[in-house]
Amino acid sequence: MSITYAVSYAGTLSAISPRNQFINPNSSSSSFGFSACLQGSSILQLDSRLVLCKRRQPLPFVVRSSDHPQNADPPKQYSKREKKPFPVPIVDLRRAARERVKNNKDKPKRPLPPPKNGMLVKSLVPLAYKVYNARIRLINNLHRLMKVVRVNACGWCNEIHVGPYGHPFKSCKGPSASQRKGHHEWTNSVLEDVIVPLEAYHLYDRLGNRIRHDERFTIPRVPALVELCIQGGVEIPEFPTKRRRKPIIRIGKSEFVDADETELPDPEPHIPPEPLLTESPPSEIAPPSSGEETVSLAEETLQAWEEMRGGAKKLMRAYRVRVCGYCPEVHVGPTGHKAQNCGAFKHQQRNGQHGWQSAVLDDLIPPRYVWHVPDVNGPPMQRELRSFYGQAPAVVEICAQAGAEVPEQYRATMRLEVGIPSSVKEAEMVV
Repeated sequence: MSITYAVSYAGTLSAISPRNQFINPNSSSSSFGFSACLQGSSILQLDSRLVLCKRRQPLPFVVRSSDHPQNADPPKQYSKREKKPFPVPIVDLRRAARERVKNNKDKPKRPLPPPKNGMLVKSLVPLAYKVYNARIRLINNLHRLMKVVRVNACGWCNEIHVGPYGHPFKSCKGPSASQRKGHHEWTNSVLEDVIVPLEAYHLYDRLGNRIRHDERFTIPRVPALVELCIQGGVEIPEFPTKRRRKPIIRIGKSEFVDADETELPDPEPHIPPEPLLTESPPSEIAPPSSGEETVSLAEETLQAWEEMRGGAKKLMRAYRVRVCGYCPEVHVGPTGHKAQNCGAFKHQQRNGQHGWQSAVLDDLIPPRYVWHVPDVNGPPMQRELRSFYGQAPAVVEICAQAGAEVPEQYRATMRLEVGIPSSVKEAEMVV
């Protein structure tokens, strides 16, 4: 509904427009959507020279989706001087804890469900194997795709760009960035630039004592996602873990003893739901031989990426993962370790201890967002049109440039539905 203003004189008012198009001051203002405070206004008087008229026009039919909007920004990147927010606010956690204590008052204690009682969640064991194999497939396929899709890395900062040449944006924050006026110096990249190598301590007993500061060099570290899969049921001979066959006996809030398993028969040999994959050696990595193979490999890589993230999210609902609120340190287990190796902002006040909080999926598998190139074979990206370009995780951008179809959840941040001006002069005309 549009509101237009028409200035008319008393003698020619009736000749310009029919009388029924103007507001009747004696009629109820609610039919026109005005509040009662405007009923005495001079706009609604007959002798006013300014007459307010409303003309009803049909509104265009627009389909809006709250799940997948047309245009969206990537997740916020927190600075080193800013603490990560809690996934659930502390006030809500305390309120839920008080409500839980109130509801369980004068009720018999229920036995702890797995994995809190030391047992495995048997329904999640096949999922843990799928997540582990999806990670291996993703690594092997990215090694091959990066031989046909160019990935540039800055030699001064950790920013990367997928494309035949680097982007022109002045966003470098590395050493001597002011002397280079924020320009990047692009070099060749490796797989660790695309997939962030995030490691965690391997726990032989996830319910055992917390890792002390003097034990930080004696306990091996493995990729955080691999440690989650091991606690979920994956058996890797190099990283043994304790598997209980009886639930623990809880003595106190933080004290328990293991149940007697001597009466049980000898455990049967473990048969994995599916064989574990291994990473391909560098000598066996070969680029795809044809365009059809490149597209097929890109689709398989994107499927492995989605399978790995979706499965890890389900595993995190059962097996708790902790992350430091100040640094990227991740610990897979019910409580964080006590190693004082946090060097983030104001670590002196915390004596190097981590500020543990519940982790989200992006803390365990951090996506490296890069600029989306609208046309690889087209003109290069322009610095003045930066607000029109979208962003996507590096894995998704590599697969998209290799020919895979972009999933629906990434189309908003990549801004595939937004038109990009052909020149700076055309961009200035955009409202």
